[in-house]
Amino acid sequence: MVSNRNFSILLLIPASVGISFGGLIMRNINYADAWQITFYRALSFIFLITLILFNKYRFSIVSKIKLIGFSGMIGSFLLMLANLLIIQAYANTSIANTSFTLSAIPFITAGLAYIFLKEKLSLRTILIMIVALFGIFIMINEGLGKGDFHGNLMALGCAFCFSGFAIIVRKFRNIDMLPTLLISGVMIVIVSFVLNFQNLTVSIHDVLLCFLWGGILSVFVNIVFIYSTRFLYASEVTFFMLLEISLSPFWVWIFFLNETISQETFYGGIIVMISVAVYSLFE
Repeated sequence: MVSNRNFSILLLIPASVGISFGGLIMRNINYADAWQITFYRALSFIFLITLILFNKYRFSIVSKIKLIGFSGMIGSFLLMLANLLIIQAYANTSIANTSFTLSAIPFITAGLAYIFLKEKLSLRTILIMIVALFGIFIMINEGLGKGDFHGNLMALGCAFCFSGFAIIVRKFRNIDMLPTLLISGVMIVIVSFVLNFQNLTVSIHDVLLCFLWGGILSVFVNIVFIYSTRFLYASEVTFFMLLEISLSPFWVWIFFLNETISQETFYGGIIVMISVAVYSLFE
């Protein structure tokens, strides 16, 4: 029988692979700008997550939202910021450079988890993470030199916000934190609408891509993330994000010829993917 811990790992792998197509979707959106993408992505996210929550809780959704408390609201706010910043990062620098910066998430999370949650990793996990970090350094060595400072800064802000969200969800894992997803989605829609309400007209093509990204891929990966934090350390859950981070530049390189990847990115990404595979097999 598969344990909850192993089942979490099995879910995190396809979830990470699925959400890794986000950068490719962003590059295939024809006319919508960053704020329009943010708005319609969040709107589709709210639609799907509301259906899921209603199916699970029926008319007790409001009471479930109240149960997340102040900490859950802070988590929702951090997740909102992370989502706003990632779109801005994609819009202001290459997918590869955004990915390089986001690769700090597991290591930021590990540091925060050690400080606030007293979580200690096994020697084997630490060694595998060091190997993955080596792959990241190979990718960064050549890549960041070509990056845009503003885009990289947005991505770094996203990394810290998402790590903070991971710590909150892990710390309060005995509380059902699924409603934080709905709250963060509502926050994103409000912010993006206020900042861009006079310019929300986009093509059906772009809306459908936003729905795919926000309504399907993002909903799936976020639900898996919250479920997995009940059974894995915060740093372990975010470690699987390295799979997303290393794959994102590959999809853009393969399917969107305007952005290429260097040999350093290729080999570094392979090392990261092998590290995730080895960790998964050991676990």
